[in-house]
Amino acid sequence: MNASWDILKTLSDPTRLRLLALLVREELSVAELQEILGMGQSRVSSQLALLRQVDLVTDRRDGKKAFYSIRSNLPPRTLALLKSAIDSVSELAVINEDRENLDRILQKRRRTQEQYFNLIAGRLGKNYCPGRSWEAIGHLALRLTPAIDIADLGAGEGLLSQLLAARARQVWCIDNSPRMVEVGTTLARKNNLANLSYKLGDIEHVPLGDRSVDLAILSQALHHAQHPQTAVNEAFRILRPGGQLLVLDLNEHHFEKARELYADVWLGFKESALHGFLKKAGFTKVEVTAVAKETTEPSFETLLAAGLKPGK
Repeated sequence: MNASWDILKTLSDPTRLRLLALLVREELSVAELQEILGMGQSRVSSQLALLRQVDLVTDRRDGKKAFYSIRSNLPPRTLALLKSAIDSVSELAVINEDRENLDRILQKRRRTQEQYFNLIAGRLGKNYCPGRSWEAIGHLALRLTPAIDIADLGAGEGLLSQLLAARARQVWCIDNSPRMVEVGTTLARKNNLANLSYKLGDIEHVPLGDRSVDLAILSQALHHAQHPQTAVNEAFRILRPGGQLLVLDLNEHHFEKARELYADVWLGFKESALHGFLKKAGFTKVEVTAVAKETTEPSFETLLAAGLKPGK
C-alpha cells in the first residue's frame, strides 16, 4: 500500500496528531507526554508504538526513561504532509492547551536545575560531583595556551576558571544560576582577578559575540543541557577561527539517581555521541578520550573531547 496513504490513516487519529504536534517542538519522555495530555501510560505508549511503526517518530533510551522525537530523516513529502496536518488543527482549543502544558513542562525542567544549583552555590567545590576530579581537570589544563580569551560555559562558581585566569588574557564564566554568578563574582574580587568576569546566561544561548574567544570549555556541563548539540553549536559560534573546544563530561552510565541528586538531564554520553556533536557543529580534528574513572560505585568515567574550529 502507498506509504502516504498509511500515514494519512495514522494522522486521522486525534491523539496521534496531538502527540506529533508536541514532538515536532521537543523531544519528550513518556511521563512528560502523559502529564501534558492528561492520559494514562498505556494509551500514550500504544499510540507512540503506532507512530513508530510508520516511521514518523523514533525513541531513545536513557536509563529507565524512553524519550520520543520526530524522526530526523523523514522524506520531504512525508514531512510536508505531517506539517500540513499539524497546521490544520493548530487553532483548536485542545492543541493550544497542549502547547501551554508543554511550556509548563519545559519551565519545570529548567526550574528543577536552577533550584538545585542555587541551593549548592558556594558549596560546589566542597560537595561530591560526578566526574569533577583533579585528575580529569589536569588533563584539560595540559592543553591550555596562555594569554588567550577563554569562555567557561556552565562554569558554576568557576573554580577551573580561577586557575586559568592567572595566565589567560580574559576568562568569561557563563552560568544560568544567578546565585552561582553572584558567588563567583565575589570570589574573583576576593582573589583580585580583574580578567575573570561572570555572565548570567544559558550554554544554549551564550551571551558572547561571534568569534570572541580562543578557547571554549564545557566542563561537566553538557549533561545538564536540554539540547547538547545546540550547546556545542554555540561554542563553535563564539570561537575565533583556529579556536578550540574542550569538553569534559561523563561517559554513558545507568546511575538513575543522578537526575535527582545532581539535576542531570543526560546520563552521560557515549564517545560516539560526543564525537558526533563536535563534527556536526563543524569542528575538525575531533578527538574523544577516556581520561579518568572513579574507583567507587557507580564508577563514573570521564571523557575528554576536543575539536578545532577551521580557519586562521
